Amino acid sequence: MHLACFGALFVHFNWWLVLALALSYTVRMFGVTAGYHRYFSHRSYKLGRVPQFLLAFLAQTSAQKGVLWWASHHRDHHRHSDSEQDAHSPKQHGFWHSHVGWILSTAHTGYDGANIKDFSAFPELRFLSKHHWICPWLLGVFAFKMGQWMGVGGLAGLMWIFLLPTVLLWHGTFTINSLCHVWGSRRFETTDTSRNNAILAFLTLGEGWHNNHHAYQASCRQGLRWWEFDPTYYALRMLGWLRIVRDIRRYPKGFGQASSQA
Repeated sequence: MHLACFGALFVHFNWWLVLALALSYTVRMFGVTAGYHRYFSHRSYKLGRVPQFLLAFLAQTSAQKGVLWWASHHRDHHRHSDSEQDAHSPKQHGFWHSHVGWILSTAHTGYDGANIKDFSAFPELRFLSKHHWICPWLLGVFAFKMGQWMGVGGLAGLMWIFLLPTVLLWHGTFTINSLCHVWGSRRFETTDTSRNNAILAFLTLGEGWHNNHHAYQASCRQGLRWWEFDPTYYALRMLGWLRIVRDIRRYPKGFGQASSQA
């Protein structure tokens, strides 16, 4: 997939394709952050069954395996954060393993179904998770057809709407596992090495406030202060106004006021 990205040098280019790349990245990053992470892993808000399915489908277009696999492993991460049992701890396993090596390892192809029983109860989610390749494959077909419709050719559409933003999505997501445990500030003295990082928060729609999140993982909002950019939360608030999302969980009143910056 990474090598295929060099194909961008040999296909049609225009600035509309760059805009399409940015849109593809942003919408699917929302699927990862609002879906895989804040909903399926932490249940920080509630959805009806149809929007739940659509959010799982959107998240899986990121090609980061199935929704049950992702959420189960993430729950394990919080249960064992930065211990030997944490699959992607840079403290325990080194930076590159925590960034990408763990997801490529055959040791983590399965998942613990016991800690994802809540969402395993839905047959449509079991189907999606088992056949997780369907979602990115369909997006790839759509990207190819969009390229043809835009008049730039199917390969250019595939490259700029699917391949390039998918690789960027991977590394954007993976930086939270790796960089956000080695680079940044610590507002809270948690038992792990989590950090807050404004740059990564910008690139991942708010996920970079990782120390905040580890201090109180139940909150849908990860930016604790008004200036801590968290567009995933803002979008979920708007969906709440439309009554698509409900029961959004937040930090308790006064949370973090007595904490000190490190």
